[in-house]
Amino acid sequence: MSRAGALLTREVALAWGKGGGPLVSLGFYAGTATLLPLATGPEPARLAAIATGMAWVALALAALLSLERLFERDYEDGALDLIVLSPLPLEIVCALKCLGQWIATGAPLALAAPVAAIALGAKPELAPLIFACALVGGLAFAFTGGIGAALSLGARRGGLLTAVIVLPLFVPPVIFGGAALDAFGNGLPWHAGLALLCAYAAAAVALGPLAMAAACRNALS
Repeated sequence: MSRAGALLTREVALAWGKGGGPLVSLGFYAGTATLLPLATGPEPARLAAIATGMAWVALALAALLSLERLFERDYEDGALDLIVLSPLPLEIVCALKCLGQWIATGAPLALAAPVAAIALGAKPELAPLIFACALVGGLAFAFTGGIGAALSLGARRGGLLTAVIVLPLFVPPVIFGGAALDAFGNGLPWHAGLALLCAYAAAAVALGPLAMAAACRNALS
């Protein structure tokens, strides 16, 4: 447990301190929310209709920014070879890396999601559900995004390859989370959308590290 705690602390510190940490993702998220009214028009009714959906799309795109370096920096400086040889199973290492990424980037983005959605015209009573969905969705983004980051290890233009791999995996959380928020806003049953989002996140947490570990071993072989 001490090794796992030390590795998690390291991953959070690296994700928080290198390359601007969560500030880059938060800045991108804020910029996207600011540009949307300029593209769609300032009419409150139009903005309110797309506020939660656009906030989710912006959240998914902001989550992409920090994925490229999830494994790449350790791969480049040889730290990944040492991590593979450590007593911790590589699957646990990959899970801790994604968890650290979620703590350092996903959680701040989840805090910003209700602010962005309300600024675009969403109802204030949606804020708690937006935060909950963004928090769970961020976990899904981190663990599915880790698969793309591991598969693109050592590739030229790895960031572009990561985006190509990951974006299809980001579609279900956006659909489920957006559906739950839309149903809640219209007074319809919304629990099914949240349940599907939680199920997808749980599947990503359970299966993602297995795929990441296999991809890392293939890159190092």
